Amino acid sequence: MDVIRGKAAALERLGDRSFEHAQAAIRSQVEAVIDAVRERGDEALREFGERFDGVALDRFELTTAERAAGAAAVPADLRRAIDLSMGRVRAFHEQQPTHGFMADDADGRMGQLVRPLERVGCYVPSGKATLFSSLIMSAVPALVAGVEEVVVATPPRRDGSVDPAIAYVAEALGLGSVYRLGGAQAIAALAYGTASVRRVDTIVGPGSPWVVVAKQLVFGQVGIESLPGPTETLVVADAGADPEHVAADLLAQAEHEGAQAVLVTTSEALWEAVREALDAALLDLPTADTARASLDERGVVAIVDDLEAALEVANAYAPEHLCLLVDDPWAAVELVRHAGGVFVGAHSMEALGDYVAGPSHVMPTGGTARFSSALNVRHFQRVIPVIGLGRAGAHAIGAAGATMARAEGLEAHARAIEARADHADD
Repeated sequence: MDVIRGKAAALERLGDRSFEHAQAAIRSQVEAVIDAVRERGDEALREFGERFDGVALDRFELTTAERAAGAAAVPADLRRAIDLSMGRVRAFHEQQPTHGFMADDADGRMGQLVRPLERVGCYVPSGKATLFSSLIMSAVPALVAGVEEVVVATPPRRDGSVDPAIAYVAEALGLGSVYRLGGAQAIAALAYGTASVRRVDTIVGPGSPWVVVAKQLVFGQVGIESLPGPTETLVVADAGADPEHVAADLLAQAEHEGAQAVLVTTSEALWEAVREALDAALLDLPTADTARASLDERGVVAIVDDLEAALEVANAYAPEHLCLLVDDPWAAVELVRHAGGVFVGAHSMEALGDYVAGPSHVMPTGGTARFSSALNVRHFQRVIPVIGLGRAGAHAIGAAGATMARAEGLEAHARAIEARADHADD
């Protein structure tokens, strides 16, 4: 891991996390895939499925029997764990308001309608690991929001099947179609529709760089919740933190390909102890090669003077996951301004948040936590303002509106206002 000392050096080192150069390298290829799907529909999907996934499919949607068989193949202990996760994620998101409001005053009635999207597509990555948990974290908030139909797209395995856990989640939640489609072609199919795939209103879920670029290119045709880059965790730890806990949190992130694990600490001695704990843990970690590469190539340790400086560095980095392993973590929470999610204290492991804590684990990466939020109910709803002025209300504010319209050179606006606002007693 790259060790830097001092707040200023840390802010400079952690400031640039642009992934645009990596996206530019594949953008033209992704554009070609999207154009082919738009023009040739299912034919292009079959071609890309055979080329990229290694399987030739005559149909893309799982049948009812295939879904049921896949769900039945999930071991009982995993079913119980998934059930616990779905229940906690649902309970958490049900606390978020899902309704609008209407308010009466002297001028009339105004408010907001809150209406759910009608059809949402959840993309579920599947490669070295099938992240079925991402389906829980994407689909449950959509269902709580009232979305009528949630469908799934996930890359097929070489035999044409999908991971049984994905089938189980889809069955347990009562989701719509499960499509055996992956990569940019899946995003294009969900965005534009084909003979076999109905288009959706928004697409959510993480994926490969190809998926991220595809989501970027179809934005505007459909809604996109985010453009997730490589996953990341920043751990703030003081001298009293347990080095093995710190190492465990860093490694839990580092075992993802391309991940960045960052430690910001006020203690040089703690970092030395964490380094020893990392070396020991890597000896028998099945994913040690990936974790070691992540730590060596992208890992950063920043040693700063005090906790306030540590949180200043964390806020500038705006991490996807912010872990607070400090003496008084709840006091540190008050200093947090930018983070996808905050994990408070030694027992709030970020890895637990990936599965069963309650909030969605689909969180902003690459510094986008400065302006965006973790996936939540609002991502699946539209807010529609409602204006219901009476005659007296229109008269009371009409002159101001007409004045502003004429200042912008829009005379027809002004006359539309005055045609009715000037006649409150008619």
